[in-house]
Amino acid sequence: MNKTATSTIITHFAGLADPRRYNRRHKLLDIVVIAICAVICGADDWPGVEEYGLSKYEWLSGFLELPHGIPTQHTFRRVFAALDAEQFQACFLGWVKAVYQVTDGQVVAIDGKKLRRSHDKRLGKQAIHMVSAWAVANHLVLGQVKVDAKSNEITAIPELLDVLEIAGCIVTIDAIGCQKKITKKVIDKEADYVLALKKNQGGLYADVAELFRYAAELDFVDCDYHKTVEKDHGRIEIRECWTISLPEYLGYLRDLPKWTDLRTIVMVKRERRLGDKVEREVKYYITSLLAGAQRLLWAVRGHWGIENQVHWVLDIAFREDDSRLRTGNGGQNFAVLRHIALNLLKQERTVKCGIKNKRLKAGWDQNYLFKVLTG
Repeated sequence: MNKTATSTIITHFAGLADPRRYNRRHKLLDIVVIAICAVICGADDWPGVEEYGLSKYEWLSGFLELPHGIPTQHTFRRVFAALDAEQFQACFLGWVKAVYQVTDGQVVAIDGKKLRRSHDKRLGKQAIHMVSAWAVANHLVLGQVKVDAKSNEITAIPELLDVLEIAGCIVTIDAIGCQKKITKKVIDKEADYVLALKKNQGGLYADVAELFRYAAELDFVDCDYHKTVEKDHGRIEIRECWTISLPEYLGYLRDLPKWTDLRTIVMVKRERRLGDKVEREVKYYITSLLAGAQRLLWAVRGHWGIENQVHWVLDIAFREDDSRLRTGNGGQNFAVLRHIALNLLKQERTVKCGIKNKRLKAGWDQNYLFKVLTG
């Protein structure tokens, strides 16, 4: 294979600043490209990355310089631990923007995930917590930022929104992101929001719940309504959605003007039946969309996809929760490598199997890896 298959990756990561002052026997770009290919093909740690490189040396030498052969696991660990995480993230964002077109009007789900074993009690280092943005229709990680150890997702979400191109999209966030400054940030980015509410939102949650109680007394005459029923493997899921957009209702919300462009409130009832077991939950949302219940239920359901399509896949197919990478920026940068691999594997659709088996196939079949790399 020639350089064409990796040309886009090489172009967008070529500007990375080499963190090494001495001992630059191996080219930084070689190290990065080997790591990306290795993670696509099943490597989950630095020893695995080295073994991949050694096994595929002849193939890799067809498009990489490799002046001193394949770097050792210690070189990979040292370089990625020292590599500027924000710059590596910026290269990832540039690559995503150049290669993939985000569908207008689609849901962009934002959610956080903790890398459970990335902590180090001995050094007093907390587990890495990443906030990611997932384009639901495109099956694409658009970007991610690390939550500061002394902060939480509330500060990380605006930072992520700053670097995303989401004009025309619908941004969905769990209750932790239901903040006035976040609604303004989303609107400033020319997008819409659908934000979940929890009881710790105090007055707003109580007001929304009370308005829907009042609407129920009137048989929801002023509400739009939509219902879905799904059956799968003996499980039945029933979802009902009501929305209120009338100004005479919304005027009862405390601090309404401070919630930028809040136009509709939403109630979703979810019932899950499996045999004799029945689970029910009710959730409330606020949104800048002036839309009906069917579209808003679609947006809410789209948000749940980040758990199934990203977090669960990273845990099961990439063993992210088992990762013990703790040195320097190594854990954060390896998380970006996983997202690069996930994006490439999700976009390759000729093979009908899960991500875990796609990784295996890419490791076994260089022609298939070529397909993955070229999209």
